[in-house]
Amino acid sequence: MTDFADRLRPATPEEWPAFSRALFTAFAEEPPASFVDAVPAHAELDRSLGLWDGDRVVATAGVYSRELTVPGGVVPCAAVTWVSVAPSHRRRGVLTALMRRQLTELHEQGREPVAALWASESSIYGRFGYAPATWRGNLSGDVARLVLRPDVDLGEGRVEQVGVEEYRTAAVGLHDRVRRFVPGNLDRDARWWDRGLRDEPAERSGASERRFLRHVELDGTGTGYAAYRVRPAWTDDGQPDGTVVVEEVRSLTTRAYAALWRFLLSLDLVRTMRAPTASPDDPLRHLLAEPRALRSQPYDALWVRLVDVGRALAARRYPAPVNLVLEVRDRFCPWNAGRWSLVGHPAGAFCARTDADPDLVLDVEALAAAHLGGVSLATLQAAGRVTEVSPGAVTQAGTAFRWPVTPWCPDEF
Repeated sequence: MTDFADRLRPATPEEWPAFSRALFTAFAEEPPASFVDAVPAHAELDRSLGLWDGDRVVATAGVYSRELTVPGGVVPCAAVTWVSVAPSHRRRGVLTALMRRQLTELHEQGREPVAALWASESSIYGRFGYAPATWRGNLSGDVARLVLRPDVDLGEGRVEQVGVEEYRTAAVGLHDRVRRFVPGNLDRDARWWDRGLRDEPAERSGASERRFLRHVELDGTGTGYAAYRVRPAWTDDGQPDGTVVVEEVRSLTTRAYAALWRFLLSLDLVRTMRAPTASPDDPLRHLLAEPRALRSQPYDALWVRLVDVGRALAARRYPAPVNLVLEVRDRFCPWNAGRWSLVGHPAGAFCARTDADPDLVLDVEALAAAHLGGVSLATLQAAGRVTEVSPGAVTQAGTAFRWPVTPWCPDEF
């Protein structure tokens, strides 16, 4: 493992084609030419890591510099990506070397107190201190039954079908406002909007090109936007059997949100709605006359890792006062292990090392799972991941760590 760690280094622009092909080969995918032929604008090669065996790339990893919404604020986040190991080099400590090198550099650089990633397999990243902190709703239903309640106020604004440039103009500012209130949301600068709006035919999986909506009030103010595709289909007897795949619906008001959804659920030739990236606690369910018609199959989304426990806990807010000593167990990042005094409330927080007796003992994965406010520390206690030393400590910490808005991340990277 030490030998592997010493051989890890960033890729150069000239090495990018080989680096990116190694990544896609490890995932058994065909790389798009636009990704392989030139370094993508959103890539940060200085934050990449690669392992070469002769002239062959056998392991890859990278980091995007992003901003993550946490309860009550936003923090710099190391968005971990491109993690792969060639089949010929698995079970030899390569992935452990990659993760250790990456997390150690993040800690030493002091740029981001938290890291996050999307896990290809849920059994991989727990041993490196990551835990699922957000979930996707994977919503679906028969549009004939997904009817809004008759008392839903749609307002006096209008929903417009627009082109990609009009959509982008409307969505950029709105997204930057709404994402700051939802833990798990990420920022999107121009590079990420470019990437997110790329719409190559080979990547549509049989669906239409992406289509766009915006919601406009009577005075012309934009208050919402949506993006979707339609996957056409017909039954054997010639009946329409299409699916609308809803990619994103965001708004500043309930009225705009309801109006956008009414439009999406009223498309011609569509029988089924799917919203795979929606929040598991999406307000849509509470707009429906028949809530049971909206099916949900949640699955893990963003996995979070506390790079520096003290900085991460001090960066978020706590809706209820908390004053506890946490004993954190972190075998992979020893600088986090030990006892931390956490004092927090709705206006701010302080977290520093202490020699005081602990009120709670927990592993860093449990702390990461609860960090965005969506996983209960009491549930983690029931699973044996949290030990209560001081009576009532789980109740106090569990109340303080939760957040009124369900954490959610619609942006894969």
